Amino acid sequence: MKKVLLPWLLVSLLMTGCAKREAWKPGMPLPKERIKIGVIQPNRIDRASGYDYAHYTGTLEAQKALALEDDQFIRKFNVFEDDSAAVEAAMRDCIDAGVNLIIAVSWGYMDVCEKLAAEFPRVIFAHATGYKFNESNFTHYSGRLYQARYLSGIVAGLKTRTGKIGFVAAMGKDNSEVTGGINAFALGVEEVNPAARIYLRRTYSWFDPMGETVAAKYLADEGCDVIAQHCNTPAPQIAAQNAGIYGIGFNSDMGSDAPHAVITSVVVNWGAFYTLLVKSVIEGTFDPRPHFYGLVEGVVDITPLNENLAAPGTAQAVEAARDRIRGGFNVFDSLMETNDGRIIGVEGKTLSDPEILGGINWYYRTVVE
Repeated sequence: MKKVLLPWLLVSLLMTGCAKREAWKPGMPLPKERIKIGVIQPNRIDRASGYDYAHYTGTLEAQKALALEDDQFIRKFNVFEDDSAAVEAAMRDCIDAGVNLIIAVSWGYMDVCEKLAAEFPRVIFAHATGYKFNESNFTHYSGRLYQARYLSGIVAGLKTRTGKIGFVAAMGKDNSEVTGGINAFALGVEEVNPAARIYLRRTYSWFDPMGETVAAKYLADEGCDVIAQHCNTPAPQIAAQNAGIYGIGFNSDMGSDAPHAVITSVVVNWGAFYTLLVKSVIEGTFDPRPHFYGLVEGVVDITPLNENLAAPGTAQAVEAARDRIRGGFNVFDSLMETNDGRIIGVEGKTLSDPEILGGINWYYRTVVE
């Protein structure tokens, strides 16, 4: 009798242990030593790939803040957004290796995240800058980048002497992340310099150093004396420096790349967000509703001004605007006129984060296409 019962008892105990291990699902606490994170990134990691570099260093900061081990991360680089099969294969590799959180850092990963989140309900998918999510294990997140863009517009508006400010954009009007940032920048410029205009050149690529250089040179030749950007490399800032004009960097502090041109850079402190995200998974407080963090949470800002390049009074103007944003000013408040004559918004109201980050397909009236 004992010979019959003991094997069954052993099997029962093993099955009970497996059941306990498999019982975890998003929203339940997860022992810190059991969390395993897959990070999917579209480009190589170096300072020239500012966006990827910022997300990579952000995950390192979260790892340090939460005392996680290296083997609790699986990192996939050069996973190109336009190759959905490669994106899916990279995520499946992570899932096969036992990850319970996938951080997908770019817009083009959104649809694959949506698909796999439905297939793997016990894996959390967190997707940067998109607009899709579900009710259990798929979220999207973004910094309120438009707040920092507004501040940088004040910097540019006070600096320009020609009244022509260039902007190198990675994508066209249909990409709300880029377009909303351009509009917020234009609103900041207008606050201090209503006569100035924003001139666009688009590369239609997140990472195109040569195309970004060509675009910045074109804008300089057209008389722009400050160059801002929403693209991933410091190429526009280096081109601005070579042209003897000024710039506003993006993603990382590009002052080290073009110290004689960059007045400030728009940055997102991804480390602060990723620490909050991973901690929420561990503590069982993960919420799939979209996550938006801004100046108040310390997630977005501009880097300290290069006082040797900034116009007099810039620091005071920026700090006053920061205080207004912290006090509830939303940048996209009340009525706004587009550059094709339409009116956006409602008197006395403000655009919501989902509208700003997913519904802006228009340019502000001071933007010249």
